[in-house]
Amino acid sequence: MRQTILWTIILASVGVLLGGCATKTTNIDINNDKGEAVMGLDYRDFQAAAQDMVESLLASGAVTKKDGGRYVLAVSRVVNDTMQHIDTDQLVKKIRVGLLQSGKVIVTTAVSANGAEDKMSMQARKELRGNEEFKQESVAGKGSMIAPDLSLSGKILQRNIRVDSSTQRVEYYFQMTLTEIKTGLAYWEDERIIGKQGSNKSVAW
Repeated sequence: MRQTILWTIILASVGVLLGGCATKTTNIDINNDKGEAVMGLDYRDFQAAAQDMVESLLASGAVTKKDGGRYVLAVSRVVNDTMQHIDTDQLVKKIRVGLLQSGKVIVTTAVSANGAEDKMSMQARKELRGNEEFKQESVAGKGSMIAPDLSLSGKILQRNIRVDSSTQRVEYYFQMTLTEIKTGLAYWEDERIIGKQGSNKSVAW
């Protein structure tokens, strides 16, 4: 009985000690994050790359219409060719938001390289046309969807370089291309490189 009580006290004490040594969870100010850099890609890298791409694209004039209108943009494939399991939408979404806010581009969610992003545009047409429960004049008619003018595609690459016995360098290449769908011609291309250097013990995936 005494041994059971003793072990209970010991385990409780260990739990308190471990709990006291645990790293405290805190919120991050994403607008002023001064945290240490990591060898892998984090949200700061995607934010910086997306901002640079948007600024480059807008400065190029490739999405400026002479009549003041807006181009319709479709998102093609953005390939992840890194060692990390990342969602390329993390980059694409930020670029899309920046272009939409510029007032020069509208993004279609009915067409993309991987199928419709929002399947409701087509689903509503198929299910509601001829359905007596819905006013047919309120149902989207044939020929009302807008085809895209431009396509945005890209690739993210990773290159690991051994500097010396204790140091490594990791380079990330963000490559984007804007293509006019009608002609297949690239109207704009750019590349942004994010480089990091640290210990060989750091994992970059």
